[in-house]
Amino acid sequence: MAEHESGTSFGPAVAIDKLLTVLSIVLWGVAIYYAYTQQWERILYTLGLFGLAFSMYVLNEMVDSIEERKVVDTYLLTVTLGIVVVTTTYLILNFDELLFMRRGTSYHHEYVLALMFTLAMFYLIYRAFGMAFLAVIAGGGLYAWLGPHLPGIIGHGGLTMDRILNVFVMDFSGFFGSISGIVAAWVALFLLYAGLLNGYGAFDYVMRIAFRVSEFVESGIAQSAVVASLAIGSINGAQVANAAMTGSVTIPLMKDAGMKKETAAGVEAVASSGGQIMPPVMGAAAFIMASILGITYIDVVLAGIVPALVFYLSVAIAVHYAAINQDIQTGLTIGDDADVGERKSGPAFLSETVKLAIPFVVLLYTLGVAQWTVMSAALYTSVTMFLTGITFPMFERLLGWNETSVLDVFEQTLSGLKYGALIFAPIAVIVAAINAIVDVLVTTGVPGKLALALMELSGGVLIIALLLAMLICMILGLGMPTVAAYTIVALLVAPSLIEGFELARLPVHYFVFYAAILSGITPPIAIAVVVTTGIAGSNFWKSAIEAIKIAAPLFVLPFAFIYNPEIIVEGLTAYKLLSSALLLLGAFSLVHGLNYYGKAFTSRPANLALSFVFAVLGIVIMASPNEFIRMGTFVVVVVLMGWQFLTVNDTDVTSVHTSILRRF
Repeated sequence: MAEHESGTSFGPAVAIDKLLTVLSIVLWGVAIYYAYTQQWERILYTLGLFGLAFSMYVLNEMVDSIEERKVVDTYLLTVTLGIVVVTTTYLILNFDELLFMRRGTSYHHEYVLALMFTLAMFYLIYRAFGMAFLAVIAGGGLYAWLGPHLPGIIGHGGLTMDRILNVFVMDFSGFFGSISGIVAAWVALFLLYAGLLNGYGAFDYVMRIAFRVSEFVESGIAQSAVVASLAIGSINGAQVANAAMTGSVTIPLMKDAGMKKETAAGVEAVASSGGQIMPPVMGAAAFIMASILGITYIDVVLAGIVPALVFYLSVAIAVHYAAINQDIQTGLTIGDDADVGERKSGPAFLSETVKLAIPFVVLLYTLGVAQWTVMSAALYTSVTMFLTGITFPMFERLLGWNETSVLDVFEQTLSGLKYGALIFAPIAVIVAAINAIVDVLVTTGVPGKLALALMELSGGVLIIALLLAMLICMILGLGMPTVAAYTIVALLVAPSLIEGFELARLPVHYFVFYAAILSGITPPIAIAVVVTTGIAGSNFWKSAIEAIKIAAPLFVLPFAFIYNPEIIVEGLTAYKLLSSALLLLGAFSLVHGLNYYGKAFTSRPANLALSFVFAVLGIVIMASPNEFIRMGTFVVVVVLMGWQFLTVNDTDVTSVHTSILRRF
């Protein structure tokens, strides 16, 4: 969520903007106090934190409406804000009575309040994520209500409107249920950390590193987009936000270096989506996965390292091919063109590195070595980031490395707090909505029905069921932040595969997680591509095709988790190393087939056929359940690839190679 610039005159919009800063401090104060003391009931804490987040989202939307003089919008948002404040305040004041004394029953005025709050939440969902997702949420509610009138397997006993409203609001199991509680306790403080990272210059730092690398690598400008987006996207937790943030810098640079605008848009969309699967944060989905599965956070992260590395390396290879084929320039320097600040001196750069590294080391130590709870680790990581972010600039100023003042650091801190809160606000909205609808659907037995439906439609054939499940995950994950996308597929789709086919839980959860992420780059929605296309000024469909070619292994990895679960579930064994190596080599064959620029034949159909063969063989190596077939296929790929490299006769490739050699 973008922040708003305050103007010189003090009008309503500016006043609201200042109020948002104050509420950011309050919100993080509540989160830190709870994490440190844990003296409140988890549900009560979730009520307070989410109530603040909902209010901040409304206020932030109201700034735009006031500035653009949208009277109806402003009125609706004002009414929504009033409903949110009144409802959350009522729930907090009557918390003990509602939860312990008359759970499941409510007074007439409470049903009215619950209905108004539900409609207000639907309005916020529409504003934040559009009509398509609102239809999914509202459709889930209608399904619960109209169950007795539905035919066949999808029919059920039905829930009364009073029961639905109780579940949504008054019983604390809907909008403020268990998943919302996990997000409030675990994920919120990581978004505080992300906000402080942004406030203290981590974005500029990552981009600066990426651009320095680009001065020495042939495909460096494009690779800088990959590195920056993966690093920032892991913590950011939303494909769209990441694509907008890093893409505004990397896409113009790639275009200036000579890359086609469709390719530049595709590269950034893929990198922004891929950031969501990168440990140690995985777009904050790792914490939800650990909670749902009842395993440690470290187990989740360790399971995700191999596929994340395979994805990154395969994308790097695909981007390298694209960059060389298009003969993009190297040696661009940071500065005004990159819009990431001035090049810093060696000591100042080292100081900045240490400033950002210390909190990250604290995160790794508290989670991986000391085995602290996720909430405690996030708390102390955020506090450490706060301390280093304040003290290091002052230290650098004393040594004459910068001219940062105390006021500058104060403004950076407030900016970071506000940025983190405004990222958290829409995530809170969508997670609350998903929590509510999932609770209702689980009550109607949807997961069991979905398992039966998958079995029936697939005829008991696993691969067909997996393809159907992937399609469902991609639809359910459309346009949502990573935490929300994973949560809904984990609770609705994963049980269907686990129960229907008796599959291991962790590989299945990784399957649905990756499948939900794919919605960001898969047409016709492809929300990450929509954003990068807007920045690049490119054709949507061509950009989406470029993204799919680059990210092709991401579509196969979920199937590899199921057919070769040792990649996910086993410790460091020789068999896992062999399987992981084959996974990487298969991914290389796949991206080679789709992206390699060399031509072994003079006939275009023959070259296309060879590319298709490489792609198919790569899929077999990645996902075949038989290791002997995988190894045999790999040998075939090596022979074919060696022959192809020896027989490439395309004059354009020769000129590209000649151009590259001249630079050295």
